[in-house]
Amino acid sequence: MKTLIDQYHSKGALVIDVRSPEEFKEGHCANSINIPLQVLEARYLEIDKNKHIIVCCASGGRSGMALNFLKQKGFENIINAGSWINAQKT
Repeated sequence: MKTLIDQYHSKGALVIDVRSPEEFKEGHCANSINIPLQVLEARYLEIDKNKHIIVCCASGGRSGMALNFLKQKGFENIINAGSWINAQKT
């Protein structure tokens, strides 16, 4: 999985952290943006469908839901990194 994450980073991937703002403040991947899962439906139009996207959260559950939602909305180049720690550039 880390190799795929690195490939996405090399293509200028947008990292979306879907944890709560409080969790995000406690620590997050550099250059990630915080769009909490509960507001993703209202904000997904802000996301460029042409970019490679890495979604992350604390363990992978919420980011898995975000991935499924975004795929339903037509996003194709998207992966679930699981924990935000996995989404960091190496």
